[in-house]
Amino acid sequence: MSLVISEFKNNVCTLTINRPEKYNALNEDVLKELDKNIEWVENEKKCRAVILTGSGDKSFIAGADIKSMQKMDSSEALKFGKLGQELTNIIENSPKPTIAAVNGFALGGGCEVSLACHIRIASEHARFAQPEVQLGLIPGWGGTQRLPRLVGTGKAIEIITGGEMISANEALKMGLVSGMIFMMVRRKQH
Repeated sequence: MSLVISEFKNNVCTLTINRPEKYNALNEDVLKELDKNIEWVENEKKCRAVILTGSGDKSFIAGADIKSMQKMDSSEALKFGKLGQELTNIIENSPKPTIAAVNGFALGGGCEVSLACHIRIASEHARFAQPEVQLGLIPGWGGTQRLPRLVGTGKAIEIITGGEMISANEALKMGLVSGMIFMMVRRKQH
């Protein structure tokens, strides 16, 4: 099973994190595969834009895979942190427009990946948070730098130190996302 599904259509490359059973949480393997896909996209001349999303409808990226992190020693944790930081820097500095299509939870590292994208579009069910503070951590993949640029210093401090979930509507109002997509649900008629 591929951890990142790559689709190319109409000059747009869609990269989908494919761990729905783990809410698309990022472990070292996912970060490395995503890095390889982004490198391919940057070198593909026919690709004009990138959409980054998560499989399923529950989660964009639910952050770093905490279970795999708990097994790391300090040097492995440092390596993992640097890998995530480098990936978000590559996304942010990509010459191709990168759009985060946030379709559920964007928590911790997942929120930071979305912050690194040039544009963020959220479904009405999207939820954003930097809950690391509840584990005694701060955002380690550039969130402390990118978030204030989008929502202002005061709001960023509130989000980072509070760890509270932000709805898609709140994210739109504060400038965290550029727009929303409302999903139409068809109901069976009896």
